[in-house]
Amino acid sequence: MEKLWSPWRSKYIDAFNDGTNPTECIFCKMLDSDPSSDENLLVDNAENTFTVLNLYPYNTGHLMIVPKRHLNAFSELTEQEMLEVMKKLQIAQAALVNTSNPHGFNIGANIGRVSGAGIEDHIHFHIVPRWNGDTNFMPVLGEVKVISQDLLDTKHRLILAYKELNS
Repeated sequence: MEKLWSPWRSKYIDAFNDGTNPTECIFCKMLDSDPSSDENLLVDNAENTFTVLNLYPYNTGHLMIVPKRHLNAFSELTEQEMLEVMKKLQIAQAALVNTSNPHGFNIGANIGRVSGAGIEDHIHFHIVPRWNGDTNFMPVLGEVKVISQDLLDTKHRLILAYKELNS
């Protein structure tokens, strides 16, 4: 079995686990944000969730669906929150297909520090678009992840796709 390593990810995880993490949840700080502002990476704001681009993406278009209620346990999600998370993941997938036509997706949640959660106190769900050959030597040899599109450009494209999907 081949192994792919992403050493750049450990620096991100360590930043939240070395005692220097912010006292306020970064997701909770986004609750009153406006998706139309370039001051944030918010793409969609719904009743129980919001969708935001990952600041440290695995790939271009890496989105996170975040329940507005601050909780860290999957078992604490209400039925309404679970349903909205799933609906928003479907919309995110459709928007990503419309904007960048990926070959596949990874969808999931990292629950707990040992699972790789960089932000373990506020549960969130990832959807990562994938393309054939999207893993290369840069993260392994250069400790650099190449993202082919600016985050704000990606955000603007996704917001347009969300508007089309919601109309």
